[in-house]
Amino acid sequence: MLSLKNNLNNQCGSYVVQVIDAPLQLVWSIIRRFEKPQIYKKFIKNCTMLSGNGEIGSIREVQVVSGLPASVSIERLDQLDDETHTMSFSMVGGDHALKNYQSTITLHEGEDDGDQYGKTILVEAYVVDVPKDNTKEDVCLFVETILRCNHRSLVWVVEKTASSSSDDSV
Repeated sequence: MLSLKNNLNNQCGSYVVQVIDAPLQLVWSIIRRFEKPQIYKKFIKNCTMLSGNGEIGSIREVQVVSGLPASVSIERLDQLDDETHTMSFSMVGGDHALKNYQSTITLHEGEDDGDQYGKTILVEAYVVDVPKDNTKEDVCLFVETILRCNHRSLVWVVEKTASSSSDDSV
């Protein structure tokens, strides 16, 4: 994984790429739902909107499943662009160790290789503070493991939706 160079020695960041066998608009329709991350993020038990209803500036409280080193995360929607298929959010509170965490997801149309559904390329970049007594490598490994699990779950949800909608049209 390519690590981002930051001006602050106490931060790390990188990105994760996922190819999804589904049309971009279908993937975006799930990703853009800031108020419903549990649709595909399986580490989320519940999500409650504290302010807003999914527009920029909205704040959500996410309850995390047991077993992770956290129980709640407070997150703000920083960017939501339907034209560029970009969504950014920041963790602004909670009982987790991911301080100053910011994530940006962008979706791109993949090359058409004759697949009946089309392809979407998801790129999720992040930056986060490195807690005292941790290494950048350990923090990046932890974050990227969570992101990859979220992306695999998203792939399953989206491809199942794409497959069922194509079955309905037969």
